[in-house]
Amino acid sequence: MYWVNPYWSRSAFKPVWSTSTPQALDLIKEAVQGERNDELFYDELIKLAPNSEQASIIASIRDDERGHNQMFRGIYKELTGQEIRGISNEQYQRVDSYISGIQRALQGELSATEKYRKIWFGLPAGIYRDTVAGIILDELKHASKYNYLFTLNHDKI
Repeated sequence: MYWVNPYWSRSAFKPVWSTSTPQALDLIKEAVQGERNDELFYDELIKLAPNSEQASIIASIRDDERGHNQMFRGIYKELTGQEIRGISNEQYQRVDSYISGIQRALQGELSATEKYRKIWFGLPAGIYRDTVAGIILDELKHASKYNYLFTLNHDKI
């Protein structure tokens, strides 16, 4: 049997999406600051849902996102000793239709997964990384739910 050194003892290997801790903290701050636009978006999408089942699915995703936001705020505060302040300068874009909203939400979930992976690589091993790993899994679950909603409504395109 061959003995292989564990990955943490190799100094030459670096993942292509390697992130420093300061970069990870900036990404956390960026993720949290878009909170208001996210709330407006989810609330609008819930109102456009064609039935209560679909509205309930989106509401559950929105509630998960609120929890993620609090977890990111907690990680940031523990690592920096500071609260995240301020909001994004990004203008809110209204939803054109339920279908386009679902498509936008799906793309947003996948984009968040990529951003959160960068955050994960910039955090120290332990509870912070474990928390972000859980958030990434939720984002993938949300993407699946939006795919389901899109499938339910594909005949309305």
